[in-house]
Amino acid sequence: MKARHLFAGSVAALAFSSLAAVASASSHREAPSISFDPAADNTDLWAWVTPGTHDKLYVVASYNPLEEPSGGPNFHKFSDDVLYEVHVARGNKSLDDVVTYEIKFKTSRVGRVDPADLSAPLGGGKEFFSQLSGQKQTYNVVKVLANGKRQVVARDIPVAPVNIGPRTSAVAYQLKGGYTDAFASTFINPMGAGRVWAGPRDDGFYVDLARTFDLANLLEGKATDGVSGFNCHTIALEIPTSELTANGQPPAAGANVDNTLGIWASASRPRATIRGNNGVDYDLGDWVQVSRLGLPLVNEALIGIQDKDKFNRTRPNRDVQRFGSYFLSPVIVRDAEAVGIYTALGVPQTTVDALKNNRLDIIDTINLRASGHDIPLAATGDVLRVDMGLDSSFPNGRSIPGGKDATKEQADVTDVLLSVILAKGTLTVSDGVNSNDKPYLTSFPYLALPWEGYSQGHGKAAP
Repeated sequence: MKARHLFAGSVAALAFSSLAAVASASSHREAPSISFDPAADNTDLWAWVTPGTHDKLYVVASYNPLEEPSGGPNFHKFSDDVLYEVHVARGNKSLDDVVTYEIKFKTSRVGRVDPADLSAPLGGGKEFFSQLSGQKQTYNVVKVLANGKRQVVARDIPVAPVNIGPRTSAVAYQLKGGYTDAFASTFINPMGAGRVWAGPRDDGFYVDLARTFDLANLLEGKATDGVSGFNCHTIALEIPTSELTANGQPPAAGANVDNTLGIWASASRPRATIRGNNGVDYDLGDWVQVSRLGLPLVNEALIGIQDKDKFNRTRPNRDVQRFGSYFLSPVIVRDAEAVGIYTALGVPQTTVDALKNNRLDIIDTINLRASGHDIPLAATGDVLRVDMGLDSSFPNGRSIPGGKDATKEQADVTDVLLSVILAKGTLTVSDGVNSNDKPYLTSFPYLALPWEGYSQGHGKAAP
């Protein structure tokens, strides 16, 4: 039976609209283990080429979900013990990296002083406010080619600081105009022939968390953006597309599987860490991947809880062998049935049963089959595909610019992906939260300024 014949009438439409947020939050606390390690938790990934010219690839990778803006005195930051990576595969032969960008952070140590010495400078034990310590965080970016050749393309780049409040901006950051886009843009730096930026930003995802995780209790109450007002930490890369083609030339216009990238981001920790009682930790062994993200919602909406941690520890090039059954038989459909949503809304059982198995349409969506791309199962996995010869339009890339207004990204990925998973793409599915809480930027690094702790935290005014 063809997919378009599976859905009929307003009852089915209502059902799938209500089911939309059964599992959605991009990659916020998506697996048991990573929920204990937020600094290494991938939250989101965008990737797209410059419209028209296709001369630049933009990758925006975010980490550390649900950062409370007022969460001091030790505010959120990138972890010095984590290796953050952006992986780029190319073509339809495999998902092995042709280029990897490694981003490693380092936080300066503060000097030790006698707190009773009134003439000593601030530092160590001489201040209550961490932002007065003079401590800074910097990072290096290393470009790694498939042949193992390594090149440092950005060195000792400063991380943009946290948006704490007006006094911190004036005194600690010495800003006259406050924490503005102009100030944040000073942290954009060269990365070879491209550019890089790292620091806190507004969490650019939008979703109803509260009703979703009360077993999809979506038939009552009002949709609320559970990510509103929270920050994350973001790495943004601008890469000339000529550095990513096989011949080193700009990509030719038009669909071409040889110029189609598979992009994903990850975070890894050392295999072992020894905690020193002098405050210095010692890392031992190779890097072990603890988090990853390609297409938003794959781990949340497709992978069962028994394998979510395993999924985070593995690479996309083995997804078909290890997790293929989850793509073909979506857990979310059975879960929605189990909690009685289909029954409550009167959706025919034949419709539900048709959504449970043999879901090759999900794999076809990931592999851009509708655009004529021939990507075999051997090169299939949880990656964000970007054909550099075409203007990006989700699922061919995921672009921040291009939405219907400034608070909307080019495509609402929650609606698109869950329309596919829950309804085979025959109906438009919405979770009821359709815009971000801040306008996106129209230029690099694209996500909005981070929320300010002083005036924009989630606390309530005292009576």
